[in-house]
Amino acid sequence: MSFKIQWFLFLFALVGCTTDLQINGDADKQPIEKTKTLQKIVTERKISPADLLIYIEKSKRTLTVKYNGENLITYPCVLGFAPEGDKMQEGDGKTPEGKFKIRAMYPHKSWSYFIWIDYPNATSQERFKTRKAKGLIEKNAKIGGEVGIHGVPEGSNDLIEKGMDWTLGCISLSTEDITDLYQSIGSKTQIEILK
Repeated sequence: MSFKIQWFLFLFALVGCTTDLQINGDADKQPIEKTKTLQKIVTERKISPADLLIYIEKSKRTLTVKYNGENLITYPCVLGFAPEGDKMQEGDGKTPEGKFKIRAMYPHKSWSYFIWIDYPNATSQERFKTRKAKGLIEKNAKIGGEVGIHGVPEGSNDLIEKGMDWTLGCISLSTEDITDLYQSIGSKTQIEILK
C-alpha cells in the first residue's frame, strides 16, 4: 500500500474516532429531537386530552407527555431558580413536586401561554403545615401560588437551550414547545412533577 493511501486511511480513522468520541461524550447534552408535534400525534391517533399525563422530571429538565404509559413527546424545560427539592414556601424559587390538576389555561402576554396548575393543592397544604410545625420554615411563611407551565420572554429560547433555571418556581418551555403543548392538552390533563 502506498504511503499516501496509508496516510489517508490513518486520517480517516482518526477523524472517525474523534467524531464518535464527541457524540458519545455529549450523549446527554444532545437536544431532544422531535419527529412529530404533539398536536399531530394526538390528532392522528384521536387521543383525548383527558387521557394525557404531563410528566415532569426535574432532575432531567424534561417534560414528557404520556398516554397510557407511552411517551408521546419529550420537551426540554427549565425550572425555578433554586430547583433542588420540593417547594416549601413562597419566594424560595423551587418548583413544587407531586400530582396536580390544571386550574386554568390562557394566552399570556409575556410567556405566550400559561397553564396554571392547582398548587397549592391539599397535599401541598398538608406538607406546608407539617414543615411549619417542625420548624423547617418560619411561622409567618406563606405557601405561595401562581405556579404553572409557560413559555419564555420573546426571543429568549436560549434560556431553554442553555438549561438556565430562571423562573420563580414555574416550568418553562421554548415558545414552539409551549405552543404545541397548549394546543394539544385540555383542562382534564393530569400533571405529575418528580424530583
